[in-house]
Order: sequence, then C-alpha cells, then structure tokens
Amino acid sequence: MIPTGHEPLGLGIDLGTSGLRLAVLDRSGTVLAERSSDYPSSFDDPLGWRQGVIALCAALPDALRDRVVAVAVDGTSGTVLTCSANGEPRGSALPYFLACPEQAQAAAELAGSAASPAGSASGSLARVLRLLASTSGEQFLVRHQADWLSGWMLGDWRFGEEGNNLRLGWDLGQRSWQGAIADQPWSGALPEVVASGTRLGPLSSESSRALGLPAHCQVVAGSTDANAAVLAADPRPGDGVTVLGTTLVLKQFSTIPLAGPGISAHRVAGRWLVGGASNAGAGVLRQFFSDALLVELSRQIDPRSSSGLTLRPLPRPGERFPVDDPNLPPILEPRPISDALYLQGLLEGLAEIEAQGWAALQRLGAEPIQRVISLGGGARNPQWRLIRQRILGVPVLNRPHCTAALGMARLALSATSLL
Repeated sequence: MIPTGHEPLGLGIDLGTSGLRLAVLDRSGTVLAERSSDYPSSFDDPLGWRQGVIALCAALPDALRDRVVAVAVDGTSGTVLTCSANGEPRGSALPYFLACPEQAQAAAELAGSAASPAGSASGSLARVLRLLASTSGEQFLVRHQADWLSGWMLGDWRFGEEGNNLRLGWDLGQRSWQGAIADQPWSGALPEVVASGTRLGPLSSESSRALGLPAHCQVVAGSTDANAAVLAADPRPGDGVTVLGTTLVLKQFSTIPLAGPGISAHRVAGRWLVGGASNAGAGVLRQFFSDALLVELSRQIDPRSSSGLTLRPLPRPGERFPVDDPNLPPILEPRPISDALYLQGLLEGLAEIEAQGWAALQRLGAEPIQRVISLGGGARNPQWRLIRQRILGVPVLNRPHCTAALGMARLALSATSLL
C-alpha cells in the first residue's frame, strides 16, 4: 500500500551502453531527480550493474526514495548472460555488439529462419549458443541484462520481458518461442516471458534494504533501452525516433509488425514499434576526439555543405542494421588534415547510415517518416542536427532530455495506474 500523505513516485533505471542512469518522476510528469554514473567495473560485469544502481539510489534524497511505489529497468537489447537459479552470474555477460558468426547457422536452424531477429550471428540466440558451448552440466538460467537486474530486485529470476527476448527467439505474434528453441535440452533455462509494463511483484527484502526503497515498491517489467527512450519522447503519427547514443537506433510506430535481419518489432502500449540498431553511433567519435574537442570542432563545421568524404564510421568490423553483415569493415579513411572536416565526414557517414535505415524500414512496409525526433547525447549537437536534416530531407528535432530512464519511470507509474 502507498503510505497516506505521500505522493507516489516512479523510478526508472537505464542500463545503457555508456553507463547507468536513474530518473524519478511524479504523477504530473515532472522529473524530480536524475542521477548517472559510469559502470563501476566493466560493461559486461553483472555484479557491477547491481553495484552501480545501488550507489545511484543511495545518492537520491531519502524523502524521494520513501515515495517510490514502482520501478522499471531497461537494458541494452541483446546483452545476455547465464546465471544460477538464484541469480549468481556464471562469468561475464556477452554484450549486444558481439557477433558470433560460428553460431549463425545453428541459430537460424533453431529459430526456423535466418530472417528472424534470433536467426543471425548478431542475435542473442547466437551468443547464448556460444555461452552454452562452455557450460557444464549444472543447472542454469539464460537472462538478458534488464531481466537479470529485475530478477535481483524481485529475488526471483523467473521472468523475462518480451521485448528484451525477441533476439533470443520470442515470437510476439504467437507468444511462444520460435522454431525448435523450446524443444532443446536447455530450454528450461529460458525465462517466463511477460509483456512490458507487467507488475511482477514487490521488492525482495534484500533489494529493498540495498536500494533504500520501500518494501511495498512494485517491480515492473521494463523494456529495451531504445524502447524506453521512445516512451519518453511520446512521438506523434509520422514521427521517427533516432537515439543518438553510443550506437544509432531507429524506431517508429507501425500498423503492422516488420520482419527481416536486424529488424525488431516490439509491442508497446498496444502498438507495434519497429526499428533497428546499427553498431555505428556516437561511440566511434570518441575513438578520435574528447567530448570537449567534439564541441569545439562542431562549432567550426558548416552543416550546409558536404565534407566530400565517404566514411562508414563503424567502431569495429561487423554491422546489424541497416545491413546484417558480421564482417562489414569500417571506412575511417582518408583522414584530412583538418580535424573539423574529419568530424564532419564522420557525422555525415552516420547520417547516411540513418537514411539507409529509414529507407530499409520503408521497403519492409513502414510508413515514410515526416519528422525525426533525436534523443541521446548526440541530440545536444546542433550542427549534427542540421547535417542530418540535410541528408534525411525531413525536419529534425533535438530532445536530449528525453532519456531512457525517464521512459522507464513513466512506464513504472503507468503500470500502477498512477500516471
């Protein structure tokens, strides 16, 4: 029960590529607090995820923590690990950007199609097959990043949110595992899949103490980090949403689900949310420039004219979307003498990938976009916005404050019928 005299609050937790973020929201939609940090150890360390979230919650005022009635978690889509029945991780997680080409054929056969999000070298299923190859005969569970942390909060690791499990082979339409996945000897390791926004139960006594949150606080099934950001943006019909984070993520609502290599189709708030995620993104820029230098060099760019460069700014070989090719090489040269010109070429290369992504979705049946809403850290760059507007040919709006954590806080409150 909610204590009398306390306005209820929702807490959103984002396990993103570049770090951790929390947001606290009230029923009016006002953001009362936000906190962020790097991962305490490495991105692939599950215990570090938990340690980081505990530290961020401790940084919130007691008066806010006492009023949190629901919490939801998002994570990077495709980051997966094996753990024991009580949630103890069995080694590091395999990150979403790790392709497993040696498992691609086996994944496609299990999923029943190479066109399935689970049927490629870039899918979670291929990573799980790699994990299984080094697993002993002990009992274990397979869980994605957000599902594992939600399981710790509950003290129960049974559940998996449907959006996080699409790349493992969950079929949204049939509400079952695709192909022969459920018939495998290890199928007992798969989660009990629930819809995003499902109330899973209250915090366990352990997590309530560790987080400093009330025992009555409900854990709500979250979503992927990209879907969470879209929920925060609240797009209108005809809008596309691009998350300009470490990776480049494209999302739009559709009247029909779409299918294809590297394509995701999620059901969010009763509507189909389709899109794809490139391995390219703002993360590649940090291979060459500091954040301060990015700001300085961006001011020197004339976004109305082309750099004349043709770059493919992948951080390493391999791409998921708009093409699914685990061996696709980066093109990061030639590098001109001018750093500002080189940065412009990288930004234009990312914009070209974005344009190809919107075109790929349209070929599969999505409606042409009329406007793009930009989220993530890259949405703070006005020159990049104008470059993208020139290359995409539609208006581009920057909304950097619509964070994935905010989207999860909205979802958490909505699940309790308080927003």
